[in-house]
Amino acid sequence: MAKLIIKDVAKRRGLNQMKAGVTVQLLHRYWNNYTGSVALEQLEKIAKVLGVKPGELIVSDEDYQALRKSQEEDTDKRGAVDIPAA
Repeated sequence: MAKLIIKDVAKRRGLNQMKAGVTVQLLHRYWNNYTGSVALEQLEKIAKVLGVKPGELIVSDEDYQALRKSQEEDTDKRGAVDIPAA
C-alpha cells in the first residue's frame, strides 16, 4: 500500500507544525500514516504549504521502508559515541 511522507518532507523543510487549511485531526492522520485513503483536495492543500506537488507526498511501501531504514541508520550514526580503549 502507498504511504504518505508528509512528515519527512516537512522536516526536510524545517517545519514541525504547519497550517494547511485542513483540520488538525486530518493532518495528524496523514502526518503519521494513520489513514487508508487520502482526499486529493486535502493533499493538494498540504502540498501547496510544503511547496511540493501532491504526488511528491506519496511513495510506494517499498520506498517508504527504505526511507525508514535510512533514517534509522542516520539516527544510529548520530547517536553512536566512540569510546577510546584504555
